Amino acid sequence: MSRPKTITVALTGASGLPYGLRLIKTLLAAGIRTWVLYSQAAQVVAKQEMQITLPSRPAEMKAWLLQRHAADPALLDVYGREEWFAPAASGSNPPDAMVVCPCSMGTLAAIRHGMSDNLIERAADVCIKEQRKLVLVPRETPLSVIHLENMLELARMGVVILPPAPGFYTHPQSVDDMVDFVVARILDQLGVAHELTPRWGEAAP
Repeated sequence: MSRPKTITVALTGASGLPYGLRLIKTLLAAGIRTWVLYSQAAQVVAKQEMQITLPSRPAEMKAWLLQRHAADPALLDVYGREEWFAPAASGSNPPDAMVVCPCSMGTLAAIRHGMSDNLIERAADVCIKEQRKLVLVPRETPLSVIHLENMLELARMGVVILPPAPGFYTHPQSVDDMVDFVVARILDQLGVAHELTPRWGEAAP
């Protein structure tokens, strides 16, 4: 059965929420069906980092995202952390790929150990078992041995570990430029065309 390309984006309580929101905006603009999952901790981070209040209810969060990004409502669905009947919770209806951006160390550890205590963890578990691409964007520094071992084990499973480390060879002029650099690397992993940043050896788009 054919369907539009579907990507799950999960927002957790790590620093770096601008990356996740920019990713959602870019996916919707590219016509990608997007399932958004978010934690209560992500709401706290949004307030701290961006001075924005993410709605607590998924329906209100969807309306907020649609208003913010002027997107097609048919492309966006938002689910709460306990919505076990969400499509991403089952291997019978997995997305084509999933990105946890930003990914907290707690979420990363839970995914590594298959905890599945909430929808974000379960959705990631589904992607691993169904061999769908899973990209984690972990934000922590310095990294402990525990963090590194968890990342190594996930990488051995085929999970992409993509730290939000912007490059400076593009001569960024703003924080938005640095955010776009990281989001561009995520989109490359997802196979989504973009012109967010110039590529190495090419002129700026």
